[in-house]
Amino acid sequence: MQNAMLAPAAVLVVWSLVMLVWMAATRLPALAKLNMPPEQTRGGRGSDLDGVLAPELQWKAHNYNHLMEQPTIFYAVVVVLAIAGAEELDVWLAWTYVGLRVVHSFWQAVVNTIPVRITLFMISSIVLGVMAVRALMVTL
Repeated sequence: MQNAMLAPAAVLVVWSLVMLVWMAATRLPALAKLNMPPEQTRGGRGSDLDGVLAPELQWKAHNYNHLMEQPTIFYAVVVVLAIAGAEELDVWLAWTYVGLRVVHSFWQAVVNTIPVRITLFMISSIVLGVMAVRALMVTL
């Protein structure tokens, strides 16, 4: 059951890297077309490109940032459950969380309407909350 519990986390890591490549593949050509002077490109952050690049290009970067935020809790919970003794329900919950995050990524990167995006985020957050409580219960 340990490997089964770790597999969704590995998939989410790979998905995060897919989003990184997607972000770079869309942003870098757009940045090259801007022909910005070097003094304007020093010391900036990705968020500084909001308003410079088209929002549709930035959506992928925003989603990549989101994949570096809440999923860190997911990774910790997965490890706790894998070590402490995950059950089939825990594996199912982990795959559900990953599936929701992948759908959320696609939605944010391509369509990005807030009501759907927040719904996907809230459902995945509830799943993560259930996983966290189960991790707490199995360790007490």
